[in-house]
Amino acid sequence: MLDRPPPENRAPTRVGAVMASLKGRMDSRALAPGARLPSVRALATSLAVSKSTVVEAYDRLVAEGAVVARRGSGFFVAGPTRPLVLARTVERREPVADWLWSIRAALDADPDLVQPGSGWLPESWLPELGMQRALRDLARDRAFRKTQYDSPIGYAPLRRQLAVRLGERGVAASPEQIVLTESSTQGVDLALRFLVQPGDTVAVDDPSYFRLLPLLNAHRVNIVAAPLTPKGPDVEALANLFATHAPRVYLTIAGLHNPTGASLSAAVAHRLLKLAERHDVVIIEDEIFADFEPGPPAARLAGFDGLERVIQVGSYSKTISAALRCGYLAVRPDWVDPIVDLKLATSLSSSRFAAAFLHRMLTEAGYRRHLGALRARLAEAMGRTLARLKAGGLTPWIAPSGGMFVWARLPDGLDATQVARLGLRNGVALAPGPVFSASDEARSFLRFNAAASVSPRGFEALDQAMAAAAREPAAP
Repeated sequence: MLDRPPPENRAPTRVGAVMASLKGRMDSRALAPGARLPSVRALATSLAVSKSTVVEAYDRLVAEGAVVARRGSGFFVAGPTRPLVLARTVERREPVADWLWSIRAALDADPDLVQPGSGWLPESWLPELGMQRALRDLARDRAFRKTQYDSPIGYAPLRRQLAVRLGERGVAASPEQIVLTESSTQGVDLALRFLVQPGDTVAVDDPSYFRLLPLLNAHRVNIVAAPLTPKGPDVEALANLFATHAPRVYLTIAGLHNPTGASLSAAVAHRLLKLAERHDVVIIEDEIFADFEPGPPAARLAGFDGLERVIQVGSYSKTISAALRCGYLAVRPDWVDPIVDLKLATSLSSSRFAAAFLHRMLTEAGYRRHLGALRARLAEAMGRTLARLKAGGLTPWIAPSGGMFVWARLPDGLDATQVARLGLRNGVALAPGPVFSASDEARSFLRFNAAASVSPRGFEALDQAMAAAAREPAAP
């Protein structure tokens, strides 16, 4: 008798593949309890299998209790709502191109792993001495309540300071319009909880910050993507998208966009706001990279709009410390209390200690000096990175005016996922375009962090991976 592979290692049968597809849709809640399954004919056509295969798959699901059959009506999802399995809300990808795998891998990475595609500054670039001084001052401040919950809206001195800083970028917001959060991601999450419900449509940039995509999947919304230009979204494409899909929210980064490095122009900002007003779309504008801008700030949607239909979110995890879990969102006055209520319901309070620490960092003269030195250091690293990429045959999408990121196309139609997989074998984690986009347009792109690309080892591994990918056909 021939040895047979264990069941978990066998290729799935066609019936098993149909069952797995349906179970995945149930786990992701795309098919809720009571939902009618597609007809046998429709599912057979969409999955390119025979009708008898679908009939057998439905019969097995009925036997498992996952599906009920109703004579004359069809098949329906049975039982209570399944727990949400976020990994099953999107198509399966190989790990290096998977959003959730990439987040886990980056946060759990071996210290020896080189990450030229990372999303943060090296530790040596951050203001360690300023942080030590702020911590000592805070520890010695007997008037500061170190053991209490913060007020629902957040630490008042920091909100006043943030109002000043927003004003410097053309955004008029009173301290009472600023809600402190644990991060900019929590700010986006609170805004989404306030604005959308499952089944609504949300528009994002294409490409976009990859953590937005699993967050939107967790909210169980439909995602539509708008192509970018070097001056912001393609307004004509966005107009067609708004008219066709009627999104409730549009998520974007105005200044030093992640991953492309683009900055919004004033002309595009005005057209975008008129478009949002015409289609009743609320814009969530992420400001997390604002302090990297080397010159006058880029156009701010929140500034032009007066926070009427724009919510702005931000934090200082990039310029001070990723361990500093403190962010904010700025909103119109009548939206503050409902959003604070959501914050109370989901997290009770943001960190008073983190807010007081951030307030001390922002009000110390050392922070502005740190930013000046940081911008100069990034500009020098950006120049070297752009030169090295071009020498290696990659084409930057644009030469960014500042910040960390370069969005670069691989030569000769090389597949970024394949190059990233080959690079990982040599201890270098690259950031392939499909992590940032579901569009095939990103297939040949990689994101580079200029501050993390100073090590020659990263480019040596990239050259080797590109050479190997050119010899091997990409996986279909």
